[in-house]
Amino acid sequence: MRCVRLASETDLDGWREAARGLLAEGCPPSNTCFLTRAAPGGLFEGEAPPAPVPAGFSLSVPRAFMDLAASVALHRSVDRFDLLYRLLWRLQRERTLLHIVSDRDVADAMERAKNVSRASHKMKAFVRFRRVEDAAGERWIAWFEPAHRVLERTAPFFQRRFTTMRWTILTPDGTADWDGERLTFGPAATKDQAPEGDDVEEFWKTYYASTFNPARLKTKMMQSEMPRRYWANLPEASLIPELVARAAVREEAMVSAPATPANPRLSRATAPAVERAADTTAAPVSLSDLEAAVQACRRCPLWRDATQAVCGKGPSRAPLMIVGEQPGDQEDLAGEPFVGPAGQVLDAALAEAGLDRGRAWVTNAVKHFKHEPRGKRRLHRTPDAGEVEACRWWLDAERAIVKPRLIVTLGATAALGVLGRKIAVTKERGRPIRLDDGAPVLPTVHPSYLLRLPDEATRAAERTRFVDDLRTAKALLETV
Repeated sequence: MRCVRLASETDLDGWREAARGLLAEGCPPSNTCFLTRAAPGGLFEGEAPPAPVPAGFSLSVPRAFMDLAASVALHRSVDRFDLLYRLLWRLQRERTLLHIVSDRDVADAMERAKNVSRASHKMKAFVRFRRVEDAAGERWIAWFEPAHRVLERTAPFFQRRFTTMRWTILTPDGTADWDGERLTFGPAATKDQAPEGDDVEEFWKTYYASTFNPARLKTKMMQSEMPRRYWANLPEASLIPELVARAAVREEAMVSAPATPANPRLSRATAPAVERAADTTAAPVSLSDLEAAVQACRRCPLWRDATQAVCGKGPSRAPLMIVGEQPGDQEDLAGEPFVGPAGQVLDAALAEAGLDRGRAWVTNAVKHFKHEPRGKRRLHRTPDAGEVEACRWWLDAERAIVKPRLIVTLGATAALGVLGRKIAVTKERGRPIRLDDGAPVLPTVHPSYLLRLPDEATRAAERTRFVDDLRTAKALLETV
């Protein structure tokens, strides 16, 4: 067994050099192990550096592997460097290995990288600084115990966020210190080196308690977002048990309290505007009525920034209904669905699948264009669940009038609008889902998804799958 001892727990550079030498020797992963300074060696393991890399030896790996390795090296698992060497060894023979996410080694490495990313995110959220005074004035010190060794990766975030403060973060893995000009890292620390509290802490706890809403308490979700492992270092965590215990009593008091009297000076014109329907209680009975009524829709705020509502288009008794997400920039201006780049992709795919768009009712789950201005451009923004639900009233009205035999949904938002629930489109695409009344719905991807794919080969493969889904729709139409 060839064992290599690295200089530190996160010595990725040392691992890279050792791995190159071991590969040059042809040393297989089964006969290799990596140790760190803290890890004890096995009884029969001999520590020996690999031989120097011979001249002319070349090694190339995908950039994605080095990005993955940079994260996995920060994981606390003992065998993390062994896993990376196993992947590196296999990549010399299986160049597309990292694309096989079902592979055990690849899945293991990606899961560890995800855990490291999550630990970095939690560090950004749960570091709590306490103020102290030293010879140079005010300094802020925090003690934190990250799930993985993410101090050096995450410290620049605090440097950017608290540029004008002098601060130090103490962890069991090391320390990060920002003096206002330079970020430096030092040796591991212990909790007793951190201050116990400060005068700001009581204000923070008061603020936290005042914002706690007992009616919205979901304990499991709270513990998922704020794991108990971090509570010991969070000042506000000392309040949580009492706040949770009193939540039911406080909620009952809130419900039984008398309503706040309305302010007579607050007019309908100045009230927060999310109005229901277009003051219409009965659903339109014809497509012309529907198109006129949707222009007055105030079910959600999207009407404020759109040029117009965009209703569907097609024959009144179309056998096929195609539902997209929402109008785009060109559709918003033209007042018709799928006339932009995504519409051109859809038209070509329909023709290739043997479907006539002229015999389909083409519409969207949301009738107004949701966007944000960026200079002179209007950039698409995905509608949220509330906006989709608000516009579902119009979609149901379209379906009731057109009475299609089959509905094809393009993308997740369209599926949500038709089915009333979220689905994993990539997993359920091309397979019919029955509505409560038995009508079939065939989910597939949105044409804009194909336009966003950067790789030409991937784009061609995904377009073939998209056309195959539409061919499935054509076959279904012949049986329903």
